[in-house]
Amino acid sequence: MAPLLSIHPEDPQTRLIARSVEVFLAGGVVVYPTDSSYALGCQLGEKAALDRIRLIRRVGDKHNFTLVCRDLSEIATYARIDNQAYRQLKSLTPGPYTFVLSATKQVPRRLLHPKRRAIGIRVPDTPICRALLATLDQPILSTTLIMPGDTEPLDDPYEIRETIGHCVDLILDGGSCGKQPTTVVDMTREPPEIIRYGKGDAARLTGA
Repeated sequence: MAPLLSIHPEDPQTRLIARSVEVFLAGGVVVYPTDSSYALGCQLGEKAALDRIRLIRRVGDKHNFTLVCRDLSEIATYARIDNQAYRQLKSLTPGPYTFVLSATKQVPRRLLHPKRRAIGIRVPDTPICRALLATLDQPILSTTLIMPGDTEPLDDPYEIRETIGHCVDLILDGGSCGKQPTTVVDMTREPPEIIRYGKGDAARLTGA
């Protein structure tokens, strides 16, 4: 059964962040809180961990994962951003938005949209995520923690442990963080198209 670590949502303990990063670097699967919901995450390039997440979610190889990044400069390593997109992303990050962007060669082929070279990117606005990403020094490959047959993410860390504690390596308990997914905007289209309405303010997307 995976350990459950209670971490302060506003001032995350350094030792717990370090322990979490050790699990990521060892190829583990971590449940962690974001600014929209709990997520399943692993290190980019860890195929075995990615396959475990797919098994938990019961999704196929066409499921779209997201790269959770620290900031715009890290996004630019994995996605192509023109000046217009840069201005819009700058006004909306960090925040509860996922941006579908054309991927660079740094993104493994198995993570790309099946019909085009695109990847979802986001920069969450929580101290826990910022601390994890700064210490890990690379993006987290991530997906919302929605169980098969459910329409909303799991939000209770103890329920999460009871449900999938035997399938993951660590659960970070940052308290309730909500059940609303991110707003997703496809930046590969002109004009950009909102393809899922979620926690992010859609008016800011159309007005940015």
